[in-house]
Amino acid sequence: MTTPKIAIVIGSTRDARFAEKPANWLLERAKTREDFEVELVDLKDFDLPLFDEKASNAWMPSEDPKAVAWQEKMAEFDGYIFVVAEYNHSITGALKNALDQAYVEWNRKPMGAMGYGGVGAARAIEHLRGIGVELQMVPVRNAVHISAGSFMKVSPMGENAEMSEIEDVIGGSADGLFDDMAWWAKATKAAREA
Repeated sequence: MTTPKIAIVIGSTRDARFAEKPANWLLERAKTREDFEVELVDLKDFDLPLFDEKASNAWMPSEDPKAVAWQEKMAEFDGYIFVVAEYNHSITGALKNALDQAYVEWNRKPMGAMGYGGVGAARAIEHLRGIGVELQMVPVRNAVHISAGSFMKVSPMGENAEMSEIEDVIGGSADGLFDDMAWWAKATKAAREA
């Protein structure tokens, strides 16, 4: 069996987003692992339209070339870590739309999250887990939450410090998330291949 490949998906597309900073920190930390490969995927690079297909690709092929390109990219991976901003107690509209643009590509693969904001995007991540279950993903237990003081330490709205300034706070959570992702990616990949 080949080494599982995990996508770190930036789930915000705003020009003024914060997501790139924690996503790049997570990517660099993940690259030190030997139990999975990792790639950063930015929703902004796909310019997805609002979902307007006749049905989910669970039932019929998508027609929009941008949706098909997104599906093909997501099919490359054995698991997904979503970098989540919390908008009104949920995930971004852009991330929800991207999740809706695929279906079969998500099936029987693990998903995890890194969230940021006042409560570390805890409500958004819980919402994301429910969506993941409906898409037949395997939500993992551990997540990274950048909240309150840690968020203001690294956010441009606060001190705008480097992510290394809060690594002692979130590093253990990241390692727990990676451990979960590696185990479940290996297990689900073996099951899919069988």
